[in-house]
Amino acid sequence: MTDERPLRIAIVAGEESGDLLGADLVAGLQRATGRRIELIGLGGRHLEALGLVSLFDAGEIALIGVSAILRGLPRLMRRIGQAAAAIAAARPDCLITIDSPDFSLRVARKVRAADRTIPIVHYVCPSVWAWRPGRAPAMRSYVDRILCILPFEVRELERLGGPPGTYVGHRLRHDDNVEAAAAAQAGARDLSDARVKTLLLLPGSRRSEVGRLLGPFGETVSLLRARGHRLRLVLPTVPHVAEAVRAGVAGWAEKPQIVTDPAGKWRAFGEADAALISSGTVSLELALSGVPMISCYRLDPIMRLVAPHLLKVWSACLPNLIADRALVPEFYDQFVRPQILVRQIEALFMDDGMRAWQKAGFAEVRRRMDTPRPAGEIAAQAVLSHIK
Repeated sequence: MTDERPLRIAIVAGEESGDLLGADLVAGLQRATGRRIELIGLGGRHLEALGLVSLFDAGEIALIGVSAILRGLPRLMRRIGQAAAAIAAARPDCLITIDSPDFSLRVARKVRAADRTIPIVHYVCPSVWAWRPGRAPAMRSYVDRILCILPFEVRELERLGGPPGTYVGHRLRHDDNVEAAAAAQAGARDLSDARVKTLLLLPGSRRSEVGRLLGPFGETVSLLRARGHRLRLVLPTVPHVAEAVRAGVAGWAEKPQIVTDPAGKWRAFGEADAALISSGTVSLELALSGVPMISCYRLDPIMRLVAPHLLKVWSACLPNLIADRALVPEFYDQFVRPQILVRQIEALFMDDGMRAWQKAGFAEVRRRMDTPRPAGEIAAQAVLSHIK
């Protein structure tokens, strides 16, 4: 493109993971066009570092679970209207909504109603293949393209009658930090009983997740120590929940090392012998880094009642879905029991069996997620194809 004016991009990203995807895409647009990118909308620290002045704190829409959404519904509806009105008034070259579909797609629908000339691209396919498949055809009226991060999603969107999809891969597949951690994990490792083991604890990036999982994680650590394991505990987290994490581990006999800087997190990934995690994007980060793990989750009370009737997918763990086999053990709700978790972690501390099964499976995940170029570059080209 030879146009010298800034490329005006509206963006809506409410989660930490979406904020990272958005920043990667914007960087791809800058490289592809050579033009200054003018950002408007909503995002976190990574997009703000690229010049976005967020309309309001993105943390306000980072809600999970039916209970939290119901409590925050009046504020969410107000913020949806505010974001849509500001974006439509700015008349951007394109609106990119990222993940958080309960919020971002409602913004997209209002923007399309206000101005049908604004192209709309949604990044991260909603899990229509897992539940509520009727969402796919409904999106056709206000989403022009969906950028998919899982290889099978393009086919599923077509099968369900959704908008056209483009598989862009995942930014993590070509991330230098992931590659460095994977190289460290590939080296020889002493897993003898006498050695101090490094255990990662990743209780989630939302306060609600941290509140539900830190307790059983702490009990699991206590049981491991009681069973004779010598541990080094590292707890990578994000700044907006760091205080909640510190409060949650205040009563632990031995406090984990709390890491909030990205460099420290990736260094810990390279050093880890195993990880105990909250189900989410971090499972893919760990799999691509080659870190054996156990995945846990506790739903809020209302979602716990309705989930069995809505969910149609066999696993909630991304590495399992990509490999199409059960690599990572998953424990939910009443099954998040320290007596179970401790024995699963012990199996991962051994240099055979489940550890070897996971390591081989994670190598397959890496192969299946290969793309010819980084995700941000492919995503940028897909966005540019909709900009006049």
